[in-house]
Amino acid sequence: LRFTFGFTDDPFDKPPCRGCSSYLTEPYVKCAECGPPPFLLCLQCFTRGFEYKKHQSDHTYEIMTSDFPVLDPNWTAQEEMALLEAVMDCGFGNWQDVANQMCTKSKEECEKHYMKHFINNPLFASTLLNLKQAEEAQHNETAIPFHPADDPPRPTFDSLLSRDMAGYMPARADFEFDNYAEWDLRDIDFVEDDSDILHALKIAVVDIYHSRLKERQRRKKIVRDHGLINLRKFQILERRYPKEVQDLYETMRRFARILGPVEHDKFIESHALEFELRREIKRLQEYRAAGITNFCSARTYDHLKKTRDEERLKRTMLSEVLQYIQDSSACQQWLSRQADIDSGLTPTVPVPSNSGRRSAPPLNLTGLPGTEKLNEKEKELCQMVRLVPGAYLEYKAALVNECNKQGGLRLAQARALIKIDVNKTRKIYDFLIREGYITKA
Repeated sequence: LRFTFGFTDDPFDKPPCRGCSSYLTEPYVKCAECGPPPFLLCLQCFTRGFEYKKHQSDHTYEIMTSDFPVLDPNWTAQEEMALLEAVMDCGFGNWQDVANQMCTKSKEECEKHYMKHFINNPLFASTLLNLKQAEEAQHNETAIPFHPADDPPRPTFDSLLSRDMAGYMPARADFEFDNYAEWDLRDIDFVEDDSDILHALKIAVVDIYHSRLKERQRRKKIVRDHGLINLRKFQILERRYPKEVQDLYETMRRFARILGPVEHDKFIESHALEFELRREIKRLQEYRAAGITNFCSARTYDHLKKTRDEERLKRTMLSEVLQYIQDSSACQQWLSRQADIDSGLTPTVPVPSNSGRRSAPPLNLTGLPGTEKLNEKEKELCQMVRLVPGAYLEYKAALVNECNKQGGLRLAQARALIKIDVNKTRKIYDFLIREGYITKA
């Protein structure tokens, strides 16, 4: 048997007996095996062996009562609770009214006991302090703090980064999502002489406002749950995958709001694992096709293959440099370009053509807005055509939309649509056709 606290003296605070539906009075019985919700019985139903659904009369049970001391041997738990309720009802210091409400203790006893155990008790003071500190710690992270070198960043208003972060405001932990939804309601006033049609129209406007509020909350939840507040950090994590998995990540991003953050990450990780397994299977099939049956021979094969590739690259580089050997300036530019490639940088020195006409250097896309939205082929096109990524994305969207409307697109239509240099238009048009974004009319 186990004796525990019961409910308060108010009969309406106690749940009814499961057997006879009468209000429980202490002591009563609680089944230790059934619940939640707790299965409670009065003593009369318990002595009759009442059973209901899964509850059996031989289950272990607890006796619920408040008739035992807690802080003082002369005060029961029920009297402690009655004292606290009386102080709340009558106010601190009105000890005569407190004693009258309790009926079992005198004015002096109530005052002495309350001051000793609830005011001057160091154990209670430390417990309350710990509870207060725990509550403060629980609500400490309602807004993400901003630090100069930490995330999330605080971009300037209406900048590209601010738009990418959905207008996130770190100090308020909120977003600039559809902040003008309330404007449609500012002039609405429900009056008694409204016609039925006008009243229905106002109700429809309010329903539209509620739907916009739900959509605004849904978008905020998606950004928070998926960690999209710091977009740059999210993009850095995305680049740890191979190029093929990154393309899949970009394609499946629109379904993340349906799957949820954990399920979406599991989906991407599973496809990354599948890609690694397929690549490993392909490597093993290459070994088998070459007649290799053990990993020791495979290491020798990889070393020789790397050596052959390096020799082939050297022969290709030699054939290239022979074209510029007569021109020392062109040779120096070619060597500088190769040095940039070897160091992992985008080559900025152009290779002159045989006609003697020097072409413009490729455009450096570092730091330009919209670069992260391009794939490698699109980046190469923007570098060679010297077109900023933002403009290219606009031209691409315009051409794709027009192609979808017309069922095909001619070069003349593309030139009339985007109105830039005809040579650049031709290169963009050919690239989009080659990559399958548009089709010829």
